Amino acid sequence: MNAPIRRLSAVVALLFMTLLVSSTWIQFVQAKELQERPDNRRTLLATYARERGQILVDGAPVAKSVPSNDELKWLRTYPEARQYPHVTGYYSFIYGPGGGLEATENALLSGQSDKLFYRRVSDMLTGRKGAGASLELTINPKAQEAADKALGDQRGAVVALDPRTGAILAMVSHPDYDPGSLTSHDSKEVVASWKKLNADPTRPLVNRAISGNLYPPGSTFKIVTAAAALSSGKFTEETKIPGPATLDLPETDSDLPNSNKQACGPDNKTTLKHALEISCNTAFGWLGMELGAEDFRAQAAKFGVGDSLEIPMRVAPSSVPAELNDPQLAQSAIGQYDVRVTPLQVAMISSAVANRGVVMKPYLVKSVLSSDLDTIEEASPSQLSQAVEADDASALTRMMEAVVETGSGQAAQISGVSVAGKTGTAQHAVGKPPHAWFTGFAPADDPQVAVAVVVEDGGNAGNEAAGGRVAAPIAKAVMEAVIR
Repeated sequence: MNAPIRRLSAVVALLFMTLLVSSTWIQFVQAKELQERPDNRRTLLATYARERGQILVDGAPVAKSVPSNDELKWLRTYPEARQYPHVTGYYSFIYGPGGGLEATENALLSGQSDKLFYRRVSDMLTGRKGAGASLELTINPKAQEAADKALGDQRGAVVALDPRTGAILAMVSHPDYDPGSLTSHDSKEVVASWKKLNADPTRPLVNRAISGNLYPPGSTFKIVTAAAALSSGKFTEETKIPGPATLDLPETDSDLPNSNKQACGPDNKTTLKHALEISCNTAFGWLGMELGAEDFRAQAAKFGVGDSLEIPMRVAPSSVPAELNDPQLAQSAIGQYDVRVTPLQVAMISSAVANRGVVMKPYLVKSVLSSDLDTIEEASPSQLSQAVEADDASALTRMMEAVVETGSGQAAQISGVSVAGKTGTAQHAVGKPPHAWFTGFAPADDPQVAVAVVVEDGGNAGNEAAGGRVAAPIAKAVMEAVIR
């Protein structure tokens, strides 16, 4: 055989080998990835051929599939659409699953999860029609309804947790949307809704409780600074610290004033407890610089700041800047400068105080159920970290009770129930009203619920907004819904 023929044979052999390897790679290695692609029409048609699992709250479906007389066989519906959109998300034939549990738990809901392998085999052998698994959520429907109603037409978010377990009792984000507008089998209608939702400057598809543009926490972050002070062993709740009308910051011509332009106590001194009660900026700014950036960041990390969490939706990590000079540290200690948090993170901070210093990992799915509602998997509460020692958590509880009893958070008072809390009014942009915050828990002596509320740009109060005035009543409504 001459040289040209040998070279041609080698090229042909190489081409056949390449074809064999590529087809093997696609059929075996990439098969799962290709099958799960949201734009894979054949897979989508196959999933629509079987009933998708329900999403349940207290046994009632907030997402379910109903029979449809077209090629898709099933239509995804949301019975309480405007109350749970950021929890359920949507399941669209055009845009796939997105926005919440429909996306993160798609494998279970569609019946394709490896956890359902034996169920699929059983269905095949018995001839039973296959269906996806259902999810029973931790949501308390009364708390969810109270949060949704109290937040009303204001932009913002509400999160409520069971501090003992980390179970999410309420998660509301406004503005909301109707996920059913994206699940219709009318493609023109779905495309029009998708374009409208994505063009809306208020970003209704964003779950503000766990993602989006994170918020400065304002004075709610003084809980973290107070925790760092107590944990250092250098301070108690009765320790007197400086609280002048204006704190002179080093390395800059700018000063840190109190909102009322007054000193926080006689002779420019106040106790740590009273400083939290009246939300004294200068005292906490001084405290931050006294503690130092390393201890301040370490304390924030113990509360979960910086952690990447999944509930199972991914939670955007909250953050404290890695480098802080003294003026920046003073501002950060009062929840300003570049400190950024999710409402879920702020709820976790209150939960840790309520739970004797232990941060529980937040979760949203209580159990996974088969199509005949047998339990396949059940959530097990787990500890995320120890933020403070139990004695320090008790001191923080007493300090936060004072905030609600006689301080800036009196609008969160519940008759006959001890409430611990902290207000926040967070500056975030020149010329814009501040965000209004409240976080706390109740009953303070036997915590059943911890909550965080943020109302963007002061909500309906605008420039007159304050956390105690705008956010505290919303938190009160949610806490009452749980403990009553």
